[in-house]
Amino acid sequence: MASAAEQLAANFNFGAFNKATELKKRIWFTLGALVIYRLGTYIPLPGIDPAVIRDIFAQGAGGITDMMDLFTGGALGRMSIFALNIMPYISAAIIMQLLQSTVPKLEAMKKEGESGRKKLNQYTRYGTVVLATFQAYGLSVGVEGIVSASGAAVLAPGFFFRATTVISLVGGTIFLMWLGEQVTQRGVGNGISLIIFAGIVAELPSALAATMDLGRRGVLSAPIIIGILVLAVIVITVIVFVERAQRRIVVQYPKRQVGQRMFGGESSHIPLKINTPGVIPPIFASSILLLPLSVFQFAGNSGPEWLNTIIALLGRGQPGFIGLYVLFIVFFTFFYTAIVFNPEETAENLRQHGGFVPGIRPGKNTANYLDHVLTRLTVIGASYLVIICIIPEWLISQFSVPFYFGGTSLLIVVSVTMDTVGQVHSHMLAHQYEGLIKKSKLRGRRG
Repeated sequence: MASAAEQLAANFNFGAFNKATELKKRIWFTLGALVIYRLGTYIPLPGIDPAVIRDIFAQGAGGITDMMDLFTGGALGRMSIFALNIMPYISAAIIMQLLQSTVPKLEAMKKEGESGRKKLNQYTRYGTVVLATFQAYGLSVGVEGIVSASGAAVLAPGFFFRATTVISLVGGTIFLMWLGEQVTQRGVGNGISLIIFAGIVAELPSALAATMDLGRRGVLSAPIIIGILVLAVIVITVIVFVERAQRRIVVQYPKRQVGQRMFGGESSHIPLKINTPGVIPPIFASSILLLPLSVFQFAGNSGPEWLNTIIALLGRGQPGFIGLYVLFIVFFTFFYTAIVFNPEETAENLRQHGGFVPGIRPGKNTANYLDHVLTRLTVIGASYLVIICIIPEWLISQFSVPFYFGGTSLLIVVSVTMDTVGQVHSHMLAHQYEGLIKKSKLRGRRG
């Protein structure tokens, strides 16, 4: 077994990748899907004046719309058919997961296995259409109220414009939802995360150029730019360290004799990650918080005074925005961790297979111990996410640097990259194992 592992490690190179035909097809499919997504972000909505939209976004630089534009890969700033991006689908998924914890029928459906999962996914798709419709209508109404020095953003406001905008935006969201599912099934990595990842990475060169331009014009000093780049490197290092860190709970299995032979007695471990939900909490928090605020900000130009007050209190870097963002991140960290890992179920599985944690009684005591350890880890994980997402974002908002260097964007880019690379490695190892099995069978036949 050791020699086989050494052989796999030795052959894990580009030559092995060239022979992995299935993996290459998956990678090309993923790249093709992401190219299609990026092309769609440049298709404008009908009836929109792009120059006015650019003026509005330039005036609101550093605000909520800029951060929302980050998650849409620039589609919102160009007011394209993908302006809502995949956010309605994420919001619908959040609602469905909350309902599964409170509605017995949905909870029972979750336990039905593959058939139940398909039904829940279908309900999530229906919810996506409903949410996207409401959000698209709100965005169309908000855009109608936008007026800049160069004129109105909408060339011919009215029912027809709102109808075509809603149809275009909802259709764009549904297409991205389908595209993300196709990438997950036929490509490499999580399709939804990769769509957000592609939008952020595609805008990084222009963000870097904008930052350098701020330095050239004297808006930012050289020490500040260097400090921001150093901060970005530190944040990336912390993300890589924490995302790989885990607490290993030792599990011991007793020895048992069957006939003349002894079985068992080996030890294993349960790996508990410090950040179990990964990049999910920041994405969930952003999807719930940013899109309504962006619509409010668009409508605030012609809206009542109370709406302008809310926009001011929840502006980028303001205590109201930071407080809500922290609250949502902490909530979704604990919520998603509770969904992913069930201490009672894990303890029961260990008891049924004869496993136990040394020094802890099987059953309820083991479940309580796992819950205690997981809670402490989740507190650390939630604190880590808050620090990574809030402090860099707040510092950058004070200096008007593009948000693509913020903690949230870096967390998404690094986490999705690590996950995708891990899946590529898994596919390559599986391919090499298949090759070894085929070789062993051929040798057996010759022998």
